Amino acid sequence: MNVADALSGRAKLEGIQWLLLGGVPRKVLRRELSALLPSAKLLGRCYARHARFQPGRRLRANYDIHLRGEVRRRRTVRAIEITWRLDRQEDQRGERHRTVNFGDVRAEAVRRGVSAPFRQLVASLPAWGMEVRVSPHDERFPQLVRLSDPQYVSEMVTRACAASSQEQAAARDYAVESIRYRPGRRHVLRYKPLNAPGHEPLFAKVYAEGDGERAFRVATEVAGWLEEQGERVRSVRPLAYVGEDGVVLYERIVGESLCRHLQKRGQGVGGSLAAVGEALSALHELPVGRVGPLKAHDFEAEVKKIGRSSSHIPALLPTVGTAIEALLERAGELHERFPQEGSTFTHGDCISEHVWVSGEGITLIDLDNCRLADPALDIGKFLADLRFWHAIYNREGVEEAQEQFLGGYGRGASIERLVRARLYEAIELVKAVVRRVYVFERNWASRTEWLIGRAQALMNDLHSAASAADLVGLPLERLSALKGNTVLSSEGEGRA
Repeated sequence: MNVADALSGRAKLEGIQWLLLGGVPRKVLRRELSALLPSAKLLGRCYARHARFQPGRRLRANYDIHLRGEVRRRRTVRAIEITWRLDRQEDQRGERHRTVNFGDVRAEAVRRGVSAPFRQLVASLPAWGMEVRVSPHDERFPQLVRLSDPQYVSEMVTRACAASSQEQAAARDYAVESIRYRPGRRHVLRYKPLNAPGHEPLFAKVYAEGDGERAFRVATEVAGWLEEQGERVRSVRPLAYVGEDGVVLYERIVGESLCRHLQKRGQGVGGSLAAVGEALSALHELPVGRVGPLKAHDFEAEVKKIGRSSSHIPALLPTVGTAIEALLERAGELHERFPQEGSTFTHGDCISEHVWVSGEGITLIDLDNCRLADPALDIGKFLADLRFWHAIYNREGVEEAQEQFLGGYGRGASIERLVRARLYEAIELVKAVVRRVYVFERNWASRTEWLIGRAQALMNDLHSAASAADLVGLPLERLSALKGNTVLSSEGEGRA
C-alpha cells in the first residue's frame, strides 16, 4: 500500500482506511506530532472527528489530540488537521486564500503564548504528501490566534458587551477550547470562565470576508421574529458582533441537542418534534425584507451540491456511486413534474444537532445557511435527518416521529409542498450519508450501502405514486389523493 494508490482511489476503501487507521501511517503521524512538542511523552491519544476524501486530490482529516500535562497529570485537548495531497501544486493554488504571511501567524502565536506546548504549529512531510496544522494556526483566519489568547478574549468580550449594552460582563480569565477547527473554512471556539462564579461560557464563531456581519444580522432578526410568534420556539440570539475580528459571540444555551433526545427516545420527544415543525412553519412566514439580502438556492443547485459531496463514493463503492447518480437524475426528472411555489426564507440546515431542547422548549441554532429557497427543502431535510438518526441509533418508530414533526408544521400546509418535501427527503438522506458517515468508521461501507438503499426505496415509492397520479399539470384535487400514499406517510423501516 502507498499514498498515491490511496489518494488516487485505486486502492478503494482499503487505501483510505489504511491512511487513517493503519499502523504505519499512525506511527508516522505520531512521530511528526511528537517532533513538534518538547517531549514525545506529552502526546496522548488521537481521536478522529471528521474526514473528507476527494479522489485524485486529497484526504483531509480532523483529530482531537490529548496532551499530558506536567502538573498533576492534567490533560488538555488540541484540535489538528492532517491533509494528504496527491498533487503538491494544490499548495500553490491555495495561496490565493491566504490573507497573511505564514511566518507572521507563527510569530504572533508564539508571542501570545498560544502555541505552547507546541514549538511549531505546522509541519510538512513531502514523502507522504502530508501536512499537519495545529490550532490556532490558519493563514486565512489570522485573527484565530488572538481569539485564542485568554487575555485578548477578556478584553474583547468587555468591549463588545459595553458597545452592545449587554448585561453580560467579561470574566477576568478564560480557558479557550476549539469546538470546530477547519483551517481555511470555519472555526468555533468555547470561552470557559475561570474562577468566576455566575459567569456562563461564551461561544465564538469566526468568519471571513465580512460574513460575520450578515450572520449577526440574520440571527438577530430571526430571534426577534420567533419571539413574536410564541413561547414554545425560539432561535439563538447573538450576544455581539466584533467587526475587527470577524467574530460573532453567543451565550451558552441551556439544554442538550435533539439528537441526544432521539437516542434516548424518552418522554417529551414528540413535543419537541412538533415544536420543530412549528418553528419551521414560522420561519417560512418570515418577511424576507426583514433580514436583508439573502442568497437564492434552488433544487438544481442542491442536487449539484449533493453530487459534489458524494464524489468519493464511486471511487470507494462503485455500485453505490452509480445508484446515487441514478437517484439524483430521477429526482431532477420528478421535480420538473411537481407543482412549484415561490421561495421563502429557509433555515437551510435544520437537523437535530441544530435544535437545542430544554424545559422551556426548543432553540434553533446555526443559522449560517439561511437563504431564499423552496420551504419544502427545510421540511425534507428534517424528515431525512430523522430517518438517518433512527437508523444510526437502531431505533424503530421513524414514521411516528416524522408525523409528530409534520403535525407541528401544520396540517394546513399545502399538499404540493409536502409532496416536494418527500422528494427532498430522498436526496437529503443521500447528503446526510455521504457527509456524516465517515470513512474512518469500520462499518462505513455496510452503513453507506444500507442507507443509500433506503433513499432508493423512498425514491421508488415517490416515483410510483407520482406515476399513478399523473403529476403532469396536476391539479390540487389530484394531489389530495396522494395524502394516504407513501409519498406522505412512509412505509416501515428495517434497521441499519
